[in-house]
Amino acid sequence: MRVLVTGATGFVGRHLRDALRAAGHETIALGGPLDAPPAIAVDILDPDAVRRAVDAATPDAIVHLAGQAFVPQSVADPLGTLAINATGTAHVLEAARACRARVLVISSAEVYGVQRPERMPLDENAVVRPGNAYAASKLAAEAYALAWHRSYGLDTVVARPFNHIGPGQDERFVVASFARQLAAIAAGAPPLMHVGNLEAQRDFLDVRDVVAAYVLVLANGRAGEVYNISSGRPVAIREVLRQLITIARVPVEIRDDPERMRSSDLPILSGDATKLRAETGWEPKYSLAASLRDIYAAVRAAQGNLHE
Repeated sequence: MRVLVTGATGFVGRHLRDALRAAGHETIALGGPLDAPPAIAVDILDPDAVRRAVDAATPDAIVHLAGQAFVPQSVADPLGTLAINATGTAHVLEAARACRARVLVISSAEVYGVQRPERMPLDENAVVRPGNAYAASKLAAEAYALAWHRSYGLDTVVARPFNHIGPGQDERFVVASFARQLAAIAAGAPPLMHVGNLEAQRDFLDVRDVVAAYVLVLANGRAGEVYNISSGRPVAIREVLRQLITIARVPVEIRDDPERMRSSDLPILSGDATKLRAETGWEPKYSLAASLRDIYAAVRAAQGNLHE
């Protein structure tokens, strides 16, 4: 299958392209306006440019990853986030409608918002309650995808991944930030770590397991359906930090940083992936401990390369 990946040069996009190629698919990378070849550089907010890029790629399928994914940025710029995540998705869907490609739209578990702890893990039928601009924009993107299926017969599928981590993630995100700070301490920086809310619990998956799920949903997911991608096991951020400190083997002082606290932070979020497992056979392969070891090793390797 010939698969066009939007947001292909990002953290998840790079891993997804590897997974698609390993599964025997041909990939075409669609990046942002500043991306250089081999990615096709396109402004997702320009519908004509998106249409031209999709027409030129002649894909059998599109995985739509491109978007603004950092919650604090959505709080600072809600309208920009809505434009990129929702209107950008509509542009991709319209372009796909012209060539009749299947579209896998990547949403987010943030759409579930605050839920009672006893309801965890959440399945796809849980009431959605977006609590920030990012979550609202992703729910709007979902709505567009499902509406294009109902109105135009477009072959669309929606994935709702829960928190995913792995080598190469942007250091604005919590686990990557922890790993970077610990690597700096190991290299001689003062033994002080700045942290946000350590009590929040999240359903962590390795990005390599997440993209494996995307490949399976693209091939086997039913049109017009939504699929959770999750482990079903919430873990406190404090425990993730404890494991990383053990891996790094450095003494640290933990200090709360008000700048890292989010008023819209969800106390707990965990998902039920029964539907995904039943319909695709997906099973995660990476434990949290293995993911954390790989993340820290990658940060240390990058740190070493900078000093060569």
